[in-house]
Amino acid sequence: MSTVSPRTANPALGVQLLEAAAQLLAEEGPAALSTRRLAAAVGASTTAVYTHFGGKSDLVRAMVKEGFRLLDRRLREVPESSDPVTDICSLGVAYRCNALEHRHLYGVMFGGAVLGGFSLTTEDRQHGRYTLNVLVRAVERGMETGRLHPGDAYLVAHQLWVALHGLVTLELGDYLVEPYDANVCFEAQLTGLLVSVGAARDTVAAALRQSCDGTDAP
Repeated sequence: MSTVSPRTANPALGVQLLEAAAQLLAEEGPAALSTRRLAAAVGASTTAVYTHFGGKSDLVRAMVKEGFRLLDRRLREVPESSDPVTDICSLGVAYRCNALEHRHLYGVMFGGAVLGGFSLTTEDRQHGRYTLNVLVRAVERGMETGRLHPGDAYLVAHQLWVALHGLVTLELGDYLVEPYDANVCFEAQLTGLLVSVGAARDTVAAALRQSCDGTDAP
């Protein structure tokens, strides 16, 4: 007797569903996050949605993990150079670019009001901490080479993360306007932080110019 193989999930469709779900949350709120709306957004069947995600909790957690996976990939694409200060600036640019490219997922990753009645668990909130590893290593190299003052590399990495998260959150909300738009604030914020931990101001300025020369720069 022949048996029917269980339906397998299509990874590409899964990513499309996560992006569509994040967009529905951001633009219309939690009430819009129905199986029917989600399936229609990507041209799939409701069965396909259930194949990938059993319920709303699974869907939200999958969005959180996908958001951090994309962030980690973007940060790891930054090549390591001989100058850790330039690398830190490049990582800052990459963080900001990733948030702008995946703005809907970014709002879900940090459990904002967009989630409505769903609350992230402690485990959910700590899931993405691994994305800091690349930045921590760059800061450690800066301290080891004397480009930054000796200190707690993890704390410096957290300071940079907190500052950049605040900036991109305001940028995504269209709060930063001329003459103090996101570009001006980004440069000033990163420069101030790096100078405060030992980097030379002219070195940071040159590093930022080099980091923002790429096509990924906002």
